[in-house]
Amino acid sequence: MKKITIDPITRLEGHGKIEIFLDDQGGCERACLQVPELRGFEQFSVGRPAEEMPRITTMICGVCPTAHHMASAKALDDLFKIDPPPAAKKIRELMYNAFQAEDHILHFFFLGGPDFVVGPQAPAGERNILGVIARVGLETGGKVIRMRKGMRNILRIIGGKPVMPSCALPGGISKGLSKDEQKTILEAGEYSVEFCKLALGLFDDIVLKNKGYIDLVSGDVYSHKTYYMGMVDKNNKVNFYDGALRVVDPGGKEFARFNGRDYLNHIAEHVEPWTYVRFSYLKKIGWKGFVDGEESGVFRVAPLARLNVSDGMATPLAQEAYERMFSVLGGKPVHNTLAFHWARLVEALYASERVVELARDPEILSPDIVNLPVQTPKEGVGVVEAPRGTLIHHYETDDRGILTRVNLIVATQNNAAAINMSVEKAAKSLIMDGKVPDGILNMIEMGFRAYDPCYACATHSLPGGMPLEVSIYGSDGKLKRSLKRG
Repeated sequence: MKKITIDPITRLEGHGKIEIFLDDQGGCERACLQVPELRGFEQFSVGRPAEEMPRITTMICGVCPTAHHMASAKALDDLFKIDPPPAAKKIRELMYNAFQAEDHILHFFFLGGPDFVVGPQAPAGERNILGVIARVGLETGGKVIRMRKGMRNILRIIGGKPVMPSCALPGGISKGLSKDEQKTILEAGEYSVEFCKLALGLFDDIVLKNKGYIDLVSGDVYSHKTYYMGMVDKNNKVNFYDGALRVVDPGGKEFARFNGRDYLNHIAEHVEPWTYVRFSYLKKIGWKGFVDGEESGVFRVAPLARLNVSDGMATPLAQEAYERMFSVLGGKPVHNTLAFHWARLVEALYASERVVELARDPEILSPDIVNLPVQTPKEGVGVVEAPRGTLIHHYETDDRGILTRVNLIVATQNNAAAINMSVEKAAKSLIMDGKVPDGILNMIEMGFRAYDPCYACATHSLPGGMPLEVSIYGSDGKLKRSLKRG
């Protein structure tokens, strides 16, 4: 059997490879996305004081540190049974929406967008941000930089630095905002709103007016009928920072709605021997393998999933964009994986509008920004919607607040089964007669790229062990001793 390997896969956070196995006729018999790296954050966090976690977990990933920081902070709120003051909640949410908007624009223009803006089968050397700028123009490229700089500056103002923030405390945040900082944040938010409107306009001009792209987005090659999960507010509108987790079935009917603290009643994890990514599935249905449909426990998260589970967006411009997307794609739920890119831009607009709303709220200038914990800790769960989907932090401690158990269910892990299904379906649909030119290989990679996966976050095995071999050589270059785990 002939094997084709795409190694490394490109335009994502982390490392991985795709293994494609061809049958005797030159078609794809099996394909899988294998992640060979292990990040052992769950294990080496044990024994540390729980309040260190918002600082430690930002180091998991350089792309989504703010998501881990916020999920960890919320887990500590729950662990110490302390509710932050209203101003602290609003400042946290403000920072978090600035992060969401910036991260979504990063993915669209730098990682996912080249497949649309430049073309899925364009020369490899052009499928990058430089190729995008060549297509959309230097002026638009400059606006991308300005928008991201403004959002990153909000992260610096609130979080202390633009990456790996250090502002969240159990029960609040470490620093309030000044009027000058409020003005700077508002200006950045208003610019981001206008930029996201521009980005959606570019999507209209480049993607929606191109029949070939529309056929890809709406066709069967990248389609899976799965369950969807995402966070919603009390009105079933998308919310990234706080709310209930809602699950809908492949027909769009509500399957479950629950508090993040109850996640273990609804989500379970499956392990395969060929990857360090665990595969989340719906516990009440069970693991049925890498298949879709109502009888399968596979579900999806991230932008398209959030829009599928919601009844709309909580800001006016994003609501208009939401309605247009579902109108063009034929109603809810949308099962076409490439529509994640469109949904990502809708969410970026919502996040930008929310930054403006919160920046205009006078309460964010309140000096009342932290409530001190007084209860003995035992167990806490924090949930946010990362750009890549639902992120869960679960901590257990002794009476002194020293961690005894840590469980992280990260967004990419929730999408992991569907990502493998998407890669395999694309390979089976596109490879014919053993012919696999570079453009086809890139279109297979598009099966995972739409999810904006982060394998730096997602790679941790159960129960946390990994093969390890240490070889010790002498000054003469000869092997003196070999140590192996297990």
